[in-house]
Amino acid sequence: MAIRDGLLGEFDQEMANTRKVLERVPEDKFGWKPHPKSGTMIWLAGHVANLAGWGAFTIQSEQLDLMPGGKRLEPPPAPKNRQELLELFEKQKGESRKALEGVSDEDLREPWTLLNNGQKIFTMPRLAVLRVVVMNHMIHHRGELLVYLRLNDVPLPGLYGPSADEGSF
Repeated sequence: MAIRDGLLGEFDQEMANTRKVLERVPEDKFGWKPHPKSGTMIWLAGHVANLAGWGAFTIQSEQLDLMPGGKRLEPPPAPKNRQELLELFEKQKGESRKALEGVSDEDLREPWTLLNNGQKIFTMPRLAVLRVVVMNHMIHHRGELLVYLRLNDVPLPGLYGPSADEGSF
């Protein structure tokens, strides 16, 4: 079995779970944040939606510099409404899934590097980057977004079984 075949089932499950969470983001709370140092709900939801596309970028590149030439990368604009948020997520997810479907085991073993102003932060095989930086990173921020939703009394979806809001536990 190709390595990608082992990743695709997990990718599909986690993307379906992520969609369930993004569908719950209330437009009237886009500007809400739990602390002055925290990002707004729409910033966090947009970040989660964009993370769905990092798989394609990881597969199609050898590195990323977060501050090329000392200038911080410009963040993408925040979605204006829930529909735009979900369209962004679907686009990003689709690009990553397509890239994942076509990646070879050899390419997954190749090194990928994260830089900050030319300084290496880490180098790992693409497979490790997909698991740690792409999937786990997205799941982490999805969990943060679930806390934002709970703090705003938004019923949470079940992800790995029923939630307290959806069924019996």
